[in-house]
Amino acid sequence: MKKHFYRITCVLAFAITLIISGCSTQKKPLIIPKIKTPNPIVNIKQVPEGPLEISIVSLQELDKLFDKYQYSSENWENGKWELPRITFEKVTDNWQKNSQKLPVETKKSFFFRLMAPLILMANENILGEREIVKYDSLNSPELKKVALKYRLIKNKKNRITATMRNMLLNKVDILPPSLALAQAAEESGWGTSRFAKEGNAFFGQWDFSGNGMKPKRQRKALGNYGVARFDSPLASVEGYMLNINTNNAYKKLRRVRAQLRDKNQKITGLKLVGTLNKYSERGQAYTEGLRKMIRYNKLQFIDNSYLADNRLIHLISGQE
Repeated sequence: MKKHFYRITCVLAFAITLIISGCSTQKKPLIIPKIKTPNPIVNIKQVPEGPLEISIVSLQELDKLFDKYQYSSENWENGKWELPRITFEKVTDNWQKNSQKLPVETKKSFFFRLMAPLILMANENILGEREIVKYDSLNSPELKKVALKYRLIKNKKNRITATMRNMLLNKVDILPPSLALAQAAEESGWGTSRFAKEGNAFFGQWDFSGNGMKPKRQRKALGNYGVARFDSPLASVEGYMLNINTNNAYKKLRRVRAQLRDKNQKITGLKLVGTLNKYSERGQAYTEGLRKMIRYNKLQFIDNSYLADNRLIHLISGQE
């Protein structure tokens, strides 16, 4: 399944208040206009040995939650790089109704703060897999699971050699948060696309299995393709990273990333963005757009971020 960029600007809704659209350089205070909703209520449900589920019914409540954890995009710029562990349920119709009433900076702030923890969690899982690749024995069942996932072997009976271990290390590695955030914003129209709502699709990955979401203007010459759907926003991030780490179209990114590792240099979005010209039919124009977005929104600072040790918070859509 080859997945490519699918630019989307359809209007949509973000369940818990989120998504954003547009860009602005001037730093502005967070302004949330009044939205007609019932009295804001947050219902907290303790899930034994699981995430803390919080029902959000308004943008004001989401902002209060972020304030509780001192979670703001300004903190990234000021060297406060700890992010709370937060996931969210899905994109809903409420966002389409409310997003038009929000200042651009407010919408962007919500989008980045909701997506960033997902990216760090996906990277955290990848680093765990990388430890297996580095230190497990060559006949380790866990190593073979990773090799299967990253398409280095076709079945568990295949033998893994030391050379193959090195090949796997080039695949099993993180994606810079700044790059993933910029692509999520670009590919999902800041979370307003119908694909983001219908299938939690934030990265425009293609699906040739017949189960994808059909674009309104499907090009028959490209086959029976659709946009891949996912069970959750986090699954979409994980699918995006697996695509980058396995698809032949992104060998250059993996090569540059490995070179940075070998030189003990930091892996950043600005260093890798130029390798993604094959992600979109727009080629270099696409990568230049991502580069501008990273710099314009000062996303390079989030490449320093890490996850806090707080209990996982899972945001669900409240009733209006």
